[in-house]
Amino acid sequence: MKVISTALASVILAGLATAIAAAPAKIGMARARAIAINAAPGKVVDAEYEKEGGGWRYSFDIRQGSRIHEIGVDAFTGKIVEDKFEALNSRD
Repeated sequence: MKVISTALASVILAGLATAIAAAPAKIGMARARAIAINAAPGKVVDAEYEKEGGGWRYSFDIRQGSRIHEIGVDAFTGKIVEDKFEALNSRD
């Protein structure tokens, strides 16, 4: 019985290691912030890491004069997934 348990544990751990290795590397908040600022220069007034639309992303509210530019950056690819404007008083 102990041999079966050890073999089963080895198979489970090997599968877990494969799953972890296959997952895309997550970019960090600093890299995501640089991407957002490059797309929408201004002052970051809010930043968060969130799950939205089935995926993880970094979201930045960037003040540009009298408006907020919201930029969403995919946490795994670094691609911009949201790019919209809001008035200063309509921040969510």
